[in-house]
Amino acid sequence: MGNNAVIYLLPGLLCDETVWRHQIAALSPLAEIRVPDFRGLSSFREMALKVLRGAPGRFSVAGHSMGARVALELMQLAPERIDKFVLMDLGVHPVQPGEAEERMVLVHVAEEQGMEVLADAWIPPMIARARHGDAGLIQEIRTMVLRSTPADYRGQIEAALQRTDQSQYLPAIKHKVLLICGAEDEWSPVAQHESIRHQLSSAELIVIPHSGHMVTMEQPEAVNKVLLEWFQGEMVLPGN
Repeated sequence: MGNNAVIYLLPGLLCDETVWRHQIAALSPLAEIRVPDFRGLSSFREMALKVLRGAPGRFSVAGHSMGARVALELMQLAPERIDKFVLMDLGVHPVQPGEAEERMVLVHVAEEQGMEVLADAWIPPMIARARHGDAGLIQEIRTMVLRSTPADYRGQIEAALQRTDQSQYLPAIKHKVLLICGAEDEWSPVAQHESIRHQLSSAELIVIPHSGHMVTMEQPEAVNKVLLEWFQGEMVLPGN
């Protein structure tokens, strides 16, 4: 990557730069790393526009979870400005039956019982079951979650519930796309990523062992290795 290269690392629901802490350290020698703050915003398109307003003429993007959906909005809005493109632990499907009711249960937990109670309910399904006893990992995630307010959380859930069917974007993407998924991600499973890969013209899927949805924090060294290869141009993708 060139001396003026910029990589945006887009965080997911209830996440901030902490979710990318290890990747920021690994990638900083290659480029300027920017992690936008999506708190206070309530649509994926609005989040993407926030990135574009501050972005240089060309930049690279890696999005995780909700951040990957924002990355897809960026690709829809300004594909000619994007260099390298990474999507991690994501879905592209529209709102599913019963999804709104299920998501609003936790919004009400946050608003009525507080973010601490929400964090205790939200975190376990996000990590591999073998890490449920990992107090250090859980505390790091919990501290990050508690930096969001119930209003921030509601806004991000509203964004999720108003989302476009992003599967419609995939056939038009001409970029080579790197997909990364935790092998034990129960929120956005490997099979979901296989389906996405087959809808893209040129993509590679890397499955990270021993990791759930929070792959950047659960297996940072493995993720860093893949991202370094990708951003340094050392990974060759086959056409599908």
